Amino acid sequence: MPVFARIDLAFERGDGAWLVATNGERYLDFGSGIAVTALGHSHPHLVEALTRQAAKLLHVSNLYRIPEGELLADRLCAASFADVVFFANSGAEAVECAIKTARKYHAVSGRPERFRIVTFEGAFHGRTLATLAATGQAKYLDGFGPVVEGFDQVAVGDVDALERVVGPHTAAILIEPIQAEGGVRVVPHHVLKSLRQLCDQHRLLLVFDEVQTSIGRTGEFFAYQRTGVEPDIMAVAKAIGGGFPLGACLATAEAAKGMTPGTHGSTFGGNLMAMAAGNAVLDIVLAPGFLDTVQRTALLLKQRVAELKDRHGDVIAEIRGEGLLIGMRAVGPSAEFVAALRAEKLLTVGAGDNVVRLLPPLIIGEEEIDIAVAMIDRACTRLSQQAAAKQGALG
Repeated sequence: MPVFARIDLAFERGDGAWLVATNGERYLDFGSGIAVTALGHSHPHLVEALTRQAAKLLHVSNLYRIPEGELLADRLCAASFADVVFFANSGAEAVECAIKTARKYHAVSGRPERFRIVTFEGAFHGRTLATLAATGQAKYLDGFGPVVEGFDQVAVGDVDALERVVGPHTAAILIEPIQAEGGVRVVPHHVLKSLRQLCDQHRLLLVFDEVQTSIGRTGEFFAYQRTGVEPDIMAVAKAIGGGFPLGACLATAEAAKGMTPGTHGSTFGGNLMAMAAGNAVLDIVLAPGFLDTVQRTALLLKQRVAELKDRHGDVIAEIRGEGLLIGMRAVGPSAEFVAALRAEKLLTVGAGDNVVRLLPPLIIGEEEIDIAVAMIDRACTRLSQQAAAKQGALG
């Protein structure tokens, strides 16, 4: 189906932060498959883990124990607030599980009328019917029939609006600590703390969508660990599989008390290949010193990009983000900026609010940063020259 406006560019192999196109040209990948390939391309440990597992078993289904999945769940719980994990295949599925878990919690607690979930303007939670409703953006909902009931949307930080929508039918609050697709907008920590207090006051569940911000992207294993606020339920995906489809819904035992046999499931979720990938990714990301290096690298990249903003204020209006999730809000159309960067052989990703995202693999070093900064510099210079020429022609 022609649902993607694909660029006329294809790749045949990759190594670290670099991709090689079918025409032999090399591109520096600062998109990481939209924050997925956290270890870069062809990471030897990930390749070896998948190859070894593929030679033994690909799939057995969730009718049987999967020890590799139990291990991955234990590791995720040990590194987070969670007690239990459900494995899915994508971020949208992980968020769907989070929604169902929150509603079921209230149902088994004798409060079945509590099913509504508060979400926030600028969010993006997925492409299924329920996650589209949670996202609440008309451009995604148009043409798909009645919107799934049960979501109330307010602006981030609008305390009055939040107090108006929270009522006897509210089950949970769902928020991204950083609205990545929405324009790399960081939710202030004091806002997240106020949401935690509100949930505790009204016996609501706090749900974090960390599909794009988890597994080291912000410099911490999970973004919430930077905020001093713990959720009750959390959805993760993208980087957790390093490129293999994998999502997960983490929860406390209390929040997940309604998720009993038969209440939820997945044919492929948590299969052997996905578990091999997830454990391999954690082997690297949770290794001593890895996240410390990510934090240093992220600080360097953000400083260098901020310098570019100072030099090219006619192209870059603002720098946003945390860790290796950096947004450059463009002065002109962000699509033109993305195209100009691609012409320099630097791959980036557009986002809402006219933002260009830099999402490099977590394994980049100073050399890749130097090259990327030079590419951005050249792209900005060319865009400035083009704008000046256009203005001269009009004048």
